[in-house]
Amino acid sequence: MLHPLHHARTTPDKAALVMADTGVVVTYRQLEDGANRVAQLFRSLGLQSGDHIALMLENHPRYFEICWGAHRAGLIYTAMSTRLTEAEVSYIVNDCNAKAVVASQAMTKSVAPLPASCPGVRSWLMLDGTIAGWTAYEAAVAAQPAERIADELAGGDMLYSSGTTGRPKGVFVPPQTTEIDAASPMTDIMVNLYGVSAETIYLSPAPLYHAAPLRYTLGVQRLGGTVVVMEHFDPERYLQLVQQHRITHTQLVPTMFVRMLKLPEATRKQYDLRSLRVAIHAAAPCPVEVKKQMIAWWGPVIWEYYAGTEGNGVTMVNSAQWLTHPGTVGKAVVGELKICDDETGAELPPGQSGTIYFANGRPFAYHNDAAKTASSTHPKGWTTLGDVGYVDAEGYLYLTDRKAYMIISGGVNIYPQEAENVLINHPQVADVAVLGVPNEEFGEEVKAVVQPRDMRDAGPELEAALIAYCREHLSPIKCPKSVDFEAELPRHPTGKLYKRLLKDRYWAGHASKII
Repeated sequence: MLHPLHHARTTPDKAALVMADTGVVVTYRQLEDGANRVAQLFRSLGLQSGDHIALMLENHPRYFEICWGAHRAGLIYTAMSTRLTEAEVSYIVNDCNAKAVVASQAMTKSVAPLPASCPGVRSWLMLDGTIAGWTAYEAAVAAQPAERIADELAGGDMLYSSGTTGRPKGVFVPPQTTEIDAASPMTDIMVNLYGVSAETIYLSPAPLYHAAPLRYTLGVQRLGGTVVVMEHFDPERYLQLVQQHRITHTQLVPTMFVRMLKLPEATRKQYDLRSLRVAIHAAAPCPVEVKKQMIAWWGPVIWEYYAGTEGNGVTMVNSAQWLTHPGTVGKAVVGELKICDDETGAELPPGQSGTIYFANGRPFAYHNDAAKTASSTHPKGWTTLGDVGYVDAEGYLYLTDRKAYMIISGGVNIYPQEAENVLINHPQVADVAVLGVPNEEFGEEVKAVVQPRDMRDAGPELEAALIAYCREHLSPIKCPKSVDFEAELPRHPTGKLYKRLLKDRYWAGHASKII
């Protein structure tokens, strides 16, 4: 019974989805009918199993019918960040070879120019209104029958990470079976460790285009539970929703913990959170003191996991285990942990830090980047996300550094190469390094260290100009919040930048290079 189609038969009027602010409810019958019509629409547009589509939507009540319709039509769907610029969206649409794009009118600024720059797309569908070159999604779907297509096959997501050049890269994990209602390692974890069931009421406070919110909400619907989706996160509103809907399960990022802890104590105490059975967090390391405060407030309901979009392995830890091993991200529950020396690839003993690999995990590939796929694979076939850490004698994993200087700010992955590639083109910049520096609320924030062409230009005026210049080309979240100036950046005569020397200055006094 691992698919909404089964729940549409047994509990058709049960809420599959509740939108937190608008109160819009989508029942399992409505979700099933909508998904069938979407699958029929894609077939009518000529899309076959294995084809790609792309989505650019805010948290929207029709998000799930699109994903489930694509899934049962055997399509590979790419959910894109609503924070991307038109150039970034165009790159992803072309790179994933999307045959259809679905967007909302709220995304007009980013998607309006796409038909001119994405010749491979056959169909442009828009919700909540249309613009020139786009077809009304609602009318197109309504014209289709609500019956299941004859050739159902399991599809899946292909979400975008980053390549070595700083360009995003699609991560595709092939479905394990063509059966649309088959179990998966993730649904097994949700059932066996988190106790997710048809009785679950799951609160999702994050954007659905991120891997964890998308996959976990779909997982709850596979199991017949109810998903409550916040259009935007607000700390007090989150607590109100837990009380109002008697939320049993939820998933957050540490930034959300910080914001809730900063609420006045009287505000925090006025909400009844006793319905919470499991509160999962991931996406960014959680400061030890923040997590201790959360466990003291919510009780031993907090679980943490370490994993990536790549899905090659998972570690997990509950509250009781974490309290006896503060700072750990848990033991492996999918794959087997291997810590290896960066230079030799040799496996290291407990307590020694090295590159984190998973053995016997799920295979994955970076779309259109065989070199990156190969560089993530150990000679023995193990795979890595590129992070650095160590395991203790009991097998608990601790992270000590971030892959390729990737910045995680508020649970969002930011790849500094993208901002560096923009800033180096500014006429007053001779050299630049972009890195993550400590931020109490977000974990990390983006900083640029710039070597100006003329050091006499260094100062607040140039800092403001460089930040504005970067924001002309990239979404603001990828751009520096501050700029420091140096007469010369630490480069080897070969041209290699010793970014670690810069990063160490800002992380002095921290036990780990991540917080």
